[in-house]
Amino acid sequence: MKIALMIYGAPDQVSGGYLYDRMMADGLRTAGAQLEVLSLRPAGYLSCLADGFFSGLPEALREQRPDVLLQDELCHPSLLRLNARFRRVLDGPIISVVHHLRSSEARDGRMAGLCRRMEKAYLEGVDGFIFNSRTTRAVLEDLLGGERPSVVACPGGDHVRPAVADGGVRARSRRGPLEILFVGNVIPRKGLHTLVSTLGRLRGEDWHLTVAGSLSADIPYAAQVRGLAAGAGIEDRVAWTGPVSDGRLADLLGTSHCLAVPSFYEGFGIVYLEAMAYGLPVIGSTAGAVPEVVADGVEGFLVAPGDEAALADRIGRFLRDRELLARMGLAARKRYAGHPTWASGAALIHGFLRDMLARKKRTAGP
Repeated sequence: MKIALMIYGAPDQVSGGYLYDRMMADGLRTAGAQLEVLSLRPAGYLSCLADGFFSGLPEALREQRPDVLLQDELCHPSLLRLNARFRRVLDGPIISVVHHLRSSEARDGRMAGLCRRMEKAYLEGVDGFIFNSRTTRAVLEDLLGGERPSVVACPGGDHVRPAVADGGVRARSRRGPLEILFVGNVIPRKGLHTLVSTLGRLRGEDWHLTVAGSLSADIPYAAQVRGLAAGAGIEDRVAWTGPVSDGRLADLLGTSHCLAVPSFYEGFGIVYLEAMAYGLPVIGSTAGAVPEVVADGVEGFLVAPGDEAALADRIGRFLRDRELLARMGLAARKRYAGHPTWASGAALIHGFLRDMLARKKRTAGP
């Protein structure tokens, strides 16, 4: 089976969505598929919509003529108009890989409305879907008004293999100030401003925050958040690492006490699973699919987006009760150990694509 996967830019970019695409591609290749990644030009949303009207058919796609065309759904503004042209040269199905809908993350009402209309038009023009969570599937089916051919293949957690024992989790929980870790690109959706503002309320407590993620993804927002820290008088207790290597991230996960990423929306949240592998309890958001990974009050805490009072209360519990911190860390590690692997997810995807290809051939007829 020949497969083409369309994404924005290079596949080695640092985000959960790109990690999912890479691991899916590797798993499909291991299963015997021939897979080529085709990169589209990334730009602003409106620019990508315009590109869809005027771009030509990618030459690599014309030459390869894959059996199945996979598309990262976040490329929908570029692909909305192009897919009709793809149909003229391809016989196989077009499948969208949906991490989360752009309209789910848009905080501006007008932008969310535009995204919703464009996404719906794009999604109605493809043959099937690969979802990273049940939540993402439910959101899409609500948008389209019913079920569509699809498979849910949750991200795995076995790309991280921490050497951590139960005794190490307990011992770490008792050490020093509360080490809080935020991992993610510094963009509004990740809710770092909520976390920093909340920690300003707790400046009399013994904690330290490390922010591991790109500060250039949204430069004005990053400056705003750093200004919040300075204004609250806590800038000397916040470390801004910028992007980190896998090794450095492993070190941070191994020495921190908890992960706090109070996002306004997550289609899944691989970083929560990565933290749980190291025995870190998670403070996340009730929005999106995080409840599929973290049970509130068991492996960590979930709070409503932007709820600083609730966030301060949950961080305060970890500050005052290190036994609670250890107990939730052990529960998080256990939850991680029982999570599906990348290989099992790739097997589900491979089987789904074979079924979709066979269905397409049957409907095409002799």
